[in-house]
Amino acid sequence: MTEDKVKKLSRTDWLQGALELLTVAGIEGVKIVPLAEQLGVTSGSFYWHFKNRRELYDALLVYWEEEMTDAAIEAAKSFEGPPKDRIWRLMEQVMSTGLASYDLPFWHWAQSDTKAHKVFQRALDKRFAFAAWMFREAGFSNNQAEARGSMMVVYMMGESTLIPDEPDKRKKKLKLKYEVLVTI
Repeated sequence: MTEDKVKKLSRTDWLQGALELLTVAGIEGVKIVPLAEQLGVTSGSFYWHFKNRRELYDALLVYWEEEMTDAAIEAAKSFEGPPKDRIWRLMEQVMSTGLASYDLPFWHWAQSDTKAHKVFQRALDKRFAFAAWMFREAGFSNNQAEARGSMMVVYMMGESTLIPDEPDKRKKKLKLKYEVLVTI
């Protein structure tokens, strides 16, 4: 095969492939050969980016936390406008991009792996803290902000993973949930 026909994957390509495989096969199913087959490359190319499967797992945990939590929080911090608008924009962003759709497979993984548990809990703590901050900024007391923020986070995680995606219905439901959360 000529060099221009060889499929070259980045480390991120491998991580995204592993993320997709995790959602259908669980962590036990994230193995080098099935992942390479899914990506359409040989398993030997895996070793250009990772020493072994554990290194892939560790990188996957970092990737999930950074992309599905830290990046969303940073984006929401940059949203301009009234605090309640920031809440809506974050909810809309998370739900429209499917950021929380990977949470359930990571939660399952966290039940049997200490490192995954620590990362999952840390990401969840960040989400709860940021959500509470947004509601405090919107004028709610500390107790109300924490309760509403937690409900928002848990709702988005559950809706993303347990309810089939019907974009038109989902956006209407999301708007209703948002209105309930921000109404005093």
